[in-house]
Amino acid sequence: MNGTSLKAQIQHDLHDAMRAKDKVRSSTLRMALTAVTTAEVAGDEARELDDDEVLKVLAKEAKKRKEASTAYRDAGRPELAEAEDAELAVLEGYLPAQLDDAELEAIVARAVGTTGASGMQDMGRVMGVAQKEVAGRADGGRVAAIVRRTLAG
Repeated sequence: MNGTSLKAQIQHDLHDAMRAKDKVRSSTLRMALTAVTTAEVAGDEARELDDDEVLKVLAKEAKKRKEASTAYRDAGRPELAEAEDAELAVLEGYLPAQLDDAELEAIVARAVGTTGASGMQDMGRVMGVAQKEVAGRADGGRVAAIVRRTLAG
């Protein structure tokens, strides 16, 4: 991304989407920027988020869309699920590529080796090390499941 911050890139893309009258993209990017702004003013003092923090906000928003889509499908409302999926697709354009299970298993194996973990009591330490390396490229639930499987096995 040519040296501009991720937030600035999203703002630029929002203007392009508005000019193109792309309603889904416009509303999704507007929502994402609102979430970023909310995160910036949370806490004791307002501050500018760095790109990693913006990615975390976007990943959280993407997770909400995934969960809502699943809930709508389970409730027999595919049209609402499709709207959530469309928003998710826009957000995923800004997120790093997701790791597959084999890559996650390798990261967890390294984390277990680094921490010297020997059982479930070490899950927190292993998760901490693994999450640093994963850095938003996999849902925490997937990482936790692989850590559990590795430590239990």
